[in-house]
Amino acid sequence: MKFVEIKAKTVDEAVEKALSDLNTTKENVEIEILEESKGLFGLLGSKEVKVRVTLIKEDETSKAESFLKNITEKMGMDTELETVYNEEEKKMNIELKGEGLGLLIGRRGETLDALQYLTNIFLNKGSDDYIKVTLDAENYRERREDALVNLAKRTASKATKYKKNMIIEPKNPYERRIIHEALQDYPEVTTYSIGEEPNRKVVVAYKGMAGTYRD
Repeated sequence: MKFVEIKAKTVDEAVEKALSDLNTTKENVEIEILEESKGLFGLLGSKEVKVRVTLIKEDETSKAESFLKNITEKMGMDTELETVYNEEEKKMNIELKGEGLGLLIGRRGETLDALQYLTNIFLNKGSDDYIKVTLDAENYRERREDALVNLAKRTASKATKYKKNMIIEPKNPYERRIIHEALQDYPEVTTYSIGEEPNRKVVVAYKGMAGTYRD
């Protein structure tokens, strides 16, 4: 099993450093005090302790949660995690709960997307079975999807009304997919993407003027 041995002035300090090195939390480790020395006659010199912190084998859910807890704690945030893992489909949904989650969501979900990306990389490193992790906070994903669907419909109405192609500002691949799917059954418009990442845009095209869908 993976472990680290740390020397520090106090047990708490040593354990905290070990947890950081192992990228986990106390719930997933065993702690053993190896040495505990004091200064001469207990009066002179510096006190020092040495601890061994051993990582207990984690399942996928615990591993992902430990990673996120470690990051959010370093951001100065106290978060609770609610995780649903479908082992058959290899899909994991993690809901972050707590105060001040706007910081974790970021502008247009950029921070949340970055955390999700890092969690996917961490959880799947060295694994043969890819697990798709989706992070959410304050129901942001659903609210954002509703906003994108409404944007798509408004843009389609304009394209139909003015009989011209309309361009939506740059979106990430996930958001572009939502817009494409929202308009796939509209009889008078079609959609395709133009440009290069990260400035790739969706064109809502009036039929008869449309290009070829690509994303």
